[in-house]
Amino acid sequence: MIRFEHVTKRYEDGTTAVDDLSFEVAGGELVTLVGPSGCGKTTTMKMVNRLIEPTSGRILLDGEDISGVDPVELRRRIGYVIQQVGLFPHKTVLDNTATVPHLLGVKRAKARARAAELLELVGLDPSVHGARYPEQLSGGQRQRVGVARALAADPPVLLMDEPFGAVDPVVRERLQNEFLKLQAAVRKTVLFVTHDIEEAVRLGDRIAVYGSGRIEQYDAPAAVLGAPATSYVAEFVGADRGLKRLSVTPIEEGDLQQPPVVRLDDPLDRAAEQLRGEGAHWAVVLDAEGNLHGWISAEHTGNKGTVRDQARRMEAWLPVGASLKQAFSTMLQHDAGWIAVIDEDSAGRFLGVLTPATLHEALRRSTTADARDITRAEVDLDTVTVR
Repeated sequence: MIRFEHVTKRYEDGTTAVDDLSFEVAGGELVTLVGPSGCGKTTTMKMVNRLIEPTSGRILLDGEDISGVDPVELRRRIGYVIQQVGLFPHKTVLDNTATVPHLLGVKRAKARARAAELLELVGLDPSVHGARYPEQLSGGQRQRVGVARALAADPPVLLMDEPFGAVDPVVRERLQNEFLKLQAAVRKTVLFVTHDIEEAVRLGDRIAVYGSGRIEQYDAPAAVLGAPATSYVAEFVGADRGLKRLSVTPIEEGDLQQPPVVRLDDPLDRAAEQLRGEGAHWAVVLDAEGNLHGWISAEHTGNKGTVRDQARRMEAWLPVGASLKQAFSTMLQHDAGWIAVIDEDSAGRFLGVLTPATLHEALRRSTTADARDITRAEVDLDTVTVR
């Protein structure tokens, strides 16, 4: 969708902002451009909508060289979101959002109807917020309006220049979560500029780590964190990159242990016998369909009745595919030595448990798999070689 071919931007004073840049962004992909101030990431993005013209090289949008496209027409085809949002203070939220469709010749009523749909999509009720003016909104709400306005003409490409940098950390995390859900629904091709490696890792399908005018590494977040290409990248992502990698490493079924399992309607004396035979102090409790119900300790199996009478609610659980960071956080939150993992697509079917030891193994396996370009299942941790 977007391709840079040997693009250089050099200013009259001799400053080279971008030096011989070549990379490609696939359709529907979200690529984060991350690096320190002055490294060229914003210049890169602004060359896509020709707010800045390259000195040499070509930029192609869906196979078309953008140097031959009228800049105004090009910008109307590309969504653009900036940190300061840039809403028109004299226009209502609804009219702000409808601006680009109206400029493209869409009738006012239809443009406003589209704007109302998009406000709902970004979590703002048009009946509540549509008639308000930007000054009547919080910073987070203004940022959502900016995203809605950028999507109003249904552009194939979205450029975002540190869009969540001007809000507090709590609102920022909420906006990031909402944007990930939005991107999953609309699948735009996105260039997202940030100076925050945590944000880059969390949002990007791929990350471009910038040095001085050059991309030092262009890869999936897990690969950047697990196998930095240069000492510069390793220093930039930080010594705690192993912890950051937890957020981009999903729980897989192969990571799980299989603990003792009992059923709701099992007699307690049978459950006690099973736990003694396995030398276990607890068991996971499932219903008749194999869905997670809770857990039971060995000390509560010595009574009469059924497992249902003594089963405890399971607080520490996650769906398969959740991140290892979520798993670690859940363990800490509930002071748990393990968490249950379920298949949410199958009404809560129990898959196994994740412990601190298996979480660590999953992280090691993921890092080795990325470094060797193999699957996690092929990694033997005893030898750290391919099976």
